[in-house]
Amino acid sequence: MKMLNASIHSTLDYATVVVFASAPTLLDFSGAPAVLAYLLAAVHLAMTVLTDMPFGLVKIIPMRLHALVEMLVGPTLIAAALLAPSLVMGAQGFFVASGVAIFAVWLLSDYASATKSA
Repeated sequence: MKMLNASIHSTLDYATVVVFASAPTLLDFSGAPAVLAYLLAAVHLAMTVLTDMPFGLVKIIPMRLHALVEMLVGPTLIAAALLAPSLVMGAQGFFVASGVAIFAVWLLSDYASATKSA
């Protein structure tokens, strides 16, 4: 069941950027976990700003590619946090939860609605 239209998805994408960007400060990450969180914030911001969806600003990335990236990033974050815990020392739960959230948004998003409302 696709419960999230493109406008809601866009809003959640910007919220995800805020979560990743603020996590190192709020959760006291340092080293690799902080770098990874900031990198994910930057990549997610770029993808969101550049995607052809309601709150995308430049609209050069098709929503289909955006969906594919989210489909891959969610499980990759989960696997990386579980299989390489030393990479995310002290932040394993955050990255697993982030991966679950990104994958859940992918599952629940109506990506076709972006072309109808953009």
